[in-house]
Amino acid sequence: DGEIQRIFIATLGKQLVSIDIKTGQPDPDFGNNGFVDLKNDFGKLEFEMNNITHGAPPIAVGNSVIVGSKIYDYTMNNRSPPGHVRAYDAYTGQFKWRFNTIPQEGEPYNETWEENSWRIAGNTNVWTFMSADDEAGIVYLPVSTPTNDYWGGYRLGENVYAESLVALDADTGERIWHFQTVHHGLWDYDVASAPNLVDISVNGRSIKAVAQVSKTGWTYVFDRLTGEPVWPIEERPVPPSNVPGERTHPTQPHPTWPLPFERQGMNEDDLIDFTPEINAAAREMAKDFVMGPIFTPPIVAGADGKLATIFLPGAGGGANFPGANVDPETNVLYVPSHTRPYAMSLVAPPEGTSDWPYVIQVQRNVGPMGLPLVKPPYRRITAIDLNTGEHVWQVPFGRGPANHPALQHLNLPDLGSVFSDVSSEGGILITKSLVISHLALKDEIGPEVDGSYLVALDKTNGNKVGQIEVDKRLHGPVMSYQHEGRQYIAVAGGGRNNDPAELILFALPEE
Repeated sequence: DGEIQRIFIATLGKQLVSIDIKTGQPDPDFGNNGFVDLKNDFGKLEFEMNNITHGAPPIAVGNSVIVGSKIYDYTMNNRSPPGHVRAYDAYTGQFKWRFNTIPQEGEPYNETWEENSWRIAGNTNVWTFMSADDEAGIVYLPVSTPTNDYWGGYRLGENVYAESLVALDADTGERIWHFQTVHHGLWDYDVASAPNLVDISVNGRSIKAVAQVSKTGWTYVFDRLTGEPVWPIEERPVPPSNVPGERTHPTQPHPTWPLPFERQGMNEDDLIDFTPEINAAAREMAKDFVMGPIFTPPIVAGADGKLATIFLPGAGGGANFPGANVDPETNVLYVPSHTRPYAMSLVAPPEGTSDWPYVIQVQRNVGPMGLPLVKPPYRRITAIDLNTGEHVWQVPFGRGPANHPALQHLNLPDLGSVFSDVSSEGGILITKSLVISHLALKDEIGPEVDGSYLVALDKTNGNKVGQIEVDKRLHGPVMSYQHEGRQYIAVAGGGRNNDPAELILFALPEE
């Protein structure tokens, strides 16, 4: 009704808190003196409660406060909590509805979890940011991967709604539409970021759209009211698995437009080749791995003399939790992403440690001489016009290994940062004329260097306008606000290794 203002927080301690903005105190009329216990209302009793918590904030739509969950991915046992999404009354805290992301008995798509695997399957949660169309009363859920992320023998079938974008009626929790981006996922290609809502015009047709960027490197664009793809998405054959007990889905969705913003899949032509010596070393190393198109499944380590499958993008690559930003004036989507190939193999767990026959073994940094295995760019920002689907520009973001001893003599341009710490990802801020983000100095200069660069790019072409060095490690999204006619940039810094957490402000020049 616009008369009551509240902040809702889902805590690490599994509570939903309603805070009165005016007093800073819990709302006594909400739940139990301002608190609701989030250990309830799952609809499944036997699971490891310690594996579930909350990270991303809930979202308020109408009179509903909708809560996702953060569930540990790499559990050694098949007892993970289900990622069912719940809603509570914004005024009273009363439980309103639960949407079962793993459909239960009698619900649509329950049959896509074969052999009653829906009874024990877990995860399939919404750990990242949700989005909502307040006018339409729709909430959009980016749903993650089911347990076990990389071996699906205990959950055969398509596994709907895993790795899907799901649109729900925010008041009732009823499904309006969904689209599954990966069937029976084995790559941890969960939908990891908030959907972008934007009103576009395609060939003279006005569309209330939702654009979802993904770890796969694609941008999936739909009519956000109906779920109809704006551009065709084709089911195409993908490689099968030879892992015992596994059965891959024979096809996977391939958006035909826009073009991918990241490299997908890998063959010898993708190997690093700055010098003949480096390329020869990369080719020799690549002999130990399975390479192929996107959706090439993991292997059992040692099968056919191979160590692992190269996932490209890796599970930490493509577009991760910072997601994308859209300019509502131009309908251009700005996507930060990184290539990050992973070498992934399945291994038998130590006896008595797991009820899985296989768990994952991850090698995140693969390449010769301390360099990446593949050609650059390794991190990039892409601008996509959502009215046409065309890429407006794409630039490497960060210096990357250009100053590596084996490359220094080549005087290379920026190659894009190579990093292993996902907290290096900060997302981007869009202003009237700029794209602003930050880079960790440990990735730009060396691992012993702390601090960051705050970097500004020209929004129209991706050219670097300037950068400021900060002695604090920046993290999280960049923010902007205006006070007394002057614009400020704010970003969080510190908070690591006994370094005090601070909010760092930058003032733009006065006009």
